[in-house]
Amino acid sequence: MKDYGTLSQAINKLKLEEGYEHDFNLLDEKIEIKSAKESFGVEEFEVDKVLRFEGMSNPDDNAILYAITTTNGKKGVLTDGYGISGGQISKKLMNKLDLKDNRPTE
Repeated sequence: MKDYGTLSQAINKLKLEEGYEHDFNLLDEKIEIKSAKESFGVEEFEVDKVLRFEGMSNPDDNAILYAITTTNGKKGVLTDGYGISGGQISKKLMNKLDLKDNRPTE
């Protein structure tokens, strides 16, 4: 398993070394690349990696980093606070990003 270090180091490694160049944002029922004005429904992307980060002293510092590839080949990262259930997203999108969905976490 590759050591990604801190959240910011992981983002840099994914972007610079592994080609995940875009920044995704969560919407209600999809993810988007805001700068490109593109959005992707649940069927239009795959989660390649899930990285969990826990703050040393403050639980508010916990985060999950997703490495995502869309069906049209766009690769990027999505950072979310600890637990996607905390946001206002659809159940379908929540299930797609769920850590328990037989997806290896690193």
